[in-house]
Amino acid sequence: MPYTRVKVCGITRTEDALHAAAEGVDAIGLVFYPKSPRFVSASQAADICRGLPAFVTSVALFKDADAETVQQLLEQVPVDLLQFHGSESAEYCRQFGRPYIKALGMAGESVVPKRVEAYHDARGLLLDGHAPGAAGGSGESFEWSLIPADVDYPLILAGGLDATNVAEAIRIVRPYAIDVSSGVESDKGIKDAALVTAFMNRVRQVNRETN
Repeated sequence: MPYTRVKVCGITRTEDALHAAAEGVDAIGLVFYPKSPRFVSASQAADICRGLPAFVTSVALFKDADAETVQQLLEQVPVDLLQFHGSESAEYCRQFGRPYIKALGMAGESVVPKRVEAYHDARGLLLDGHAPGAAGGSGESFEWSLIPADVDYPLILAGGLDATNVAEAIRIVRPYAIDVSSGVESDKGIKDAALVTAFMNRVRQVNRETN
């Protein structure tokens, strides 16, 4: 199977972004949802993005933001990819002319096939453990059996992942990528360097074993 990629979300400090990059993560996530404890301002985010090395993707996360708010942010912060975590329609997501991913709350019946059709131009679907319409980042997992095995589409697995279960998650789900936030934190928004390292070590190990 292809190597599973990694995104560390909820970055609030440049030093955390740089450590994640040094450990080989493929992307970091910046949360622009004001109610989140991991919320960052445009100036904070711009500083973090400026510090990133080449080939580490910066992802801007929004939840039901008005289009003007998103556009203003894009004018201030050099992000590479948009992530929409609310009830945004495909038409809403694509209006910014940027590549995007759409998050789905999986606390309930699987709706993956229908969403693949609706968001056909998304770069991937992120499957999280929260209820549909709720905010992510809760650290809640979900029944991985809800994910159809025959979906030929980049699926990003999130929700309750840490160094103790990420290898099992990759073996069972075989996702395109995994997304971790609370599972590598010492406090909300503060990434723990040792936990990030341990997480990436497990990902590297299972990637070697399954390829």
